[in-house]
Amino acid sequence: MPALKPTKFSATITWLGNVPLTSDDLRAVPVQSLNATFAGVDGQRHGGQTRAACTRTSAQYAPGTEIRNVRQFTILSAEELDQIAAKMGVDALDPAWLGASMVIRGIPDFTHVPPSSRLQNQHGTSLTIDMENRPCIYPGKEIEKDRPGHGKAFRSAAVGLRGVTAWVERKGPLHIGNTVVLHIPDQPVWPHLNAART
Repeated sequence: MPALKPTKFSATITWLGNVPLTSDDLRAVPVQSLNATFAGVDGQRHGGQTRAACTRTSAQYAPGTEIRNVRQFTILSAEELDQIAAKMGVDALDPAWLGASMVIRGIPDFTHVPPSSRLQNQHGTSLTIDMENRPCIYPGKEIEKDRPGHGKAFRSAAVGLRGVTAWVERKGPLHIGNTVVLHIPDQPVWPHLNAART
């Protein structure tokens, strides 16, 4: 029996970006397509099969420890970007400011899809969702450059809306306009989740 269940939920890729390896900041460069490899995207700042542990994994590893890179992609929802922009009082948020790899439109409450879900396009390219991407201060610094006075509002406005991080399970092309289908783990929610969080 398959452990992953294709769903009726799908989305369209509306934006793709690449944060250059040589970049000094988080800002992504918009592109029309990306070639996803097992190391992420060649020349991308968040590429590689491994990465150094950071504050997000500080409860598990000392900073700098080499760990598997499950943050090869940062995927955001166009609908949630609109919600963040409204909370911040700006007309729109450029995904480039957030260091986005991909923006999709069509899956509701996208930031909270189950960890280990897959997004698969018509070419078979598959991205495995690691978990929710927590907001940090760095996008705010990029926003501040183009929308002075609004950057500090990003972190609180983006709580629960920042999208997810993901890694490449099956390599292949990704293009603007592609449809991605959501596949979810076919298992119930762990009933002890609330107790584990306390």
